[in-house]
This record gives sequence, C-alpha cells and structure tokens, in this order.
Amino acid sequence: MEVRVAAFIVQAVTVYAAIGAVVAVVFLLWGIERIDPGAHGGYAFRPLLFPGLVLLWPLVLLRWLALERARS
Repeated sequence: MEVRVAAFIVQAVTVYAAIGAVVAVVFLLWGIERIDPGAHGGYAFRPLLFPGLVLLWPLVLLRWLALERARS
C-alpha cells in the first residue's frame, strides 16, 4: 500500500514539473516580452527564472491569461 502511495506522489510531482517546464519554456520564449516590455532583449536573466516558473506555473499561467484578456 505504501509503495502505491509513494509511486502516485512521484508520478504526480513528475507530471506537475513536466507541465511546469513546458509552461516555463513557452512563457520565456513568447510571453515574457508581452507582459514586461523591459524584458525585450534581456536573454541572460531568463534561465534564472526557469526554476521559479516551473514551481509556480499555475499562477504564471493564470496571470498571463488575465493580462492577455485585458489587452484584447
């Protein structure tokens, strides 16, 4: 029983991190300049944002979508 719970937790964290990595890459390539115009051309700091974006991807995605809706 404990092995199943542990396996489920590992799988859930893996899926969460994989989704976070995809969101982080898409955000760093296309979204960051739309949200923060000051980030235009600033490629050196983007890898530093990657771990935080992977962990906080639901908040980043919600904020990004809200700002895109406000634009249109």
